[in-house]
Amino acid sequence: MWHPRRLTDKGEILAFLEQDRLYAAYAIGDLEAGPFELSDWAGAVRGDRLETLALHYRGLDPPVLFLMGEPDGLPAILRMILRPRRVYLTCLQEHWPAIRAFYRADPPQVMWRMVLRPADFRPVSHPDVVPLGPIAVPQLEQLYALGGADAFSPTQVATGVFYGVRLHGRLVSAAGTHLVSPTYRVAAVGNVFTAPEYRGRGYATAATSAVVAELLKRGIQDVVLNVARDNAPAIRIYRRLGFREHCLFLEGLAVRR
Repeated sequence: MWHPRRLTDKGEILAFLEQDRLYAAYAIGDLEAGPFELSDWAGAVRGDRLETLALHYRGLDPPVLFLMGEPDGLPAILRMILRPRRVYLTCLQEHWPAIRAFYRADPPQVMWRMVLRPADFRPVSHPDVVPLGPIAVPQLEQLYALGGADAFSPTQVATGVFYGVRLHGRLVSAAGTHLVSPTYRVAAVGNVFTAPEYRGRGYATAATSAVVAELLKRGIQDVVLNVARDNAPAIRIYRRLGFREHCLFLEGLAVRR
């Protein structure tokens, strides 16, 4: 029989997440002080063993629902503890049937979680790549309004690492991070986008490389990113830098039934 309960002990949560550190990288980053205050954690116990974990992260709009562990424990969590109305779901294929019992959702997107370890990094440089700080937020928002980086938040610039390419005063390409966790030595690269008319010049590759180089300089052990399974050009670029596929997962919007 499954017994759901709220989770508040970071040590207990981390021990569970470390069972697949790379799949759980974003959730591990949410154990940092700031994100932790915006996180609701729940687990399902069978016997005396924690076997299922769910995270509702309220720091984005829509909030994120991350799932890990035994699918059979999810109904108890979603029925009795975590009941968000609208979420952006991250889960494995085996979690999907349980989710459909509680949420209406379009067919999810199949994603690769890719990972780079320091020894595998193969940097690519470009003379026009420059660091971007908080003063660049309006330019980043203007760039991403063209259709990229749907999980961008201005706070990511202040707490993370961003690089880009400016031409004639215009920001035409950028790469950054979704999270940087110095405590747990994990970071997630994201917000990689180039204006359509400037693609094919290597800007995004070089900007991403600069982000990774800075993360490794700061002592990050695991650098991860997400990319659609069918986005072959992006996957080739990330492999060129040293990223490798770790696991497939599902993501997409879901609304409570």
